[in-house]
Amino acid sequence: MTDDLWVRRFHPAPQAPARLLCLPHAGGSASYFFPVSRALTPGVEVLAVQYPGRQDRRQEPGIDSIEALADEVTKAVRPWLDRPVTLFGHSMGASLAFEVARRLEAEGIRPTGLFASGRRAPSRPRDERTHLLDDDRLIVDVRKLAGTDSALLEDEDVLRMVLPAIRTDYKAAETYRYTPGPPLSCPVIALTGDADPKATVDEVKSWDEHTTGSFELKVFPGGHFFLNAVVPEILRMISAHIDGHLAGTA
Repeated sequence: MTDDLWVRRFHPAPQAPARLLCLPHAGGSASYFFPVSRALTPGVEVLAVQYPGRQDRRQEPGIDSIEALADEVTKAVRPWLDRPVTLFGHSMGASLAFEVARRLEAEGIRPTGLFASGRRAPSRPRDERTHLLDDDRLIVDVRKLAGTDSALLEDEDVLRMVLPAIRTDYKAAETYRYTPGPPLSCPVIALTGDADPKATVDEVKSWDEHTTGSFELKVFPGGHFFLNAVVPEILRMISAHIDGHLAGTA
């Protein structure tokens, strides 16, 4: 189900006591989280963000700044904040989720938690310039990470549609720089693969610097898209986190 341009609610759950807001990786789309929505409904209502420049928004120009994206996403999710909301972001989506959480807390809205998956802490930048590569080398990098179905990349027409969005997202992720400010107060749960070339365990561990709330680090076997192999375990973690919050506020 499409509620608006930005927020997708595939399985409406009007009686769910809490929501999970999912933010995709670079080149990803809201539909990546369709299985998550199906699995967690009806106990949790899942919302997935659709960035401009892909799928049904492919005619719109992409946004190549995490800060600008965070401003737009924060505006878009305000109508959905009448229930407790937990944020989940993978890779670029984790940086974006962090910036959205900062904006919400600045407005006095405290998320129940932030799941930061497959991403270095904001305070641990790297000098990355993949977004400046030519098309062929950019495709090689995307295939190496296994973030986009390689079968899609073999289709020339599909490739031409998705490559601009991938490049825009890579630029947003690679040029993002943390602006120092108050840490979050909500819990942060950092998830990573032990062989992720984009985020070492040490870089991910630094997420604990960005919250005064509780911090948990969970390391899984695998690379940048480790989560595809451990979906049931991650869903259990999310459900347990949300259930714990609801029990604590009952």
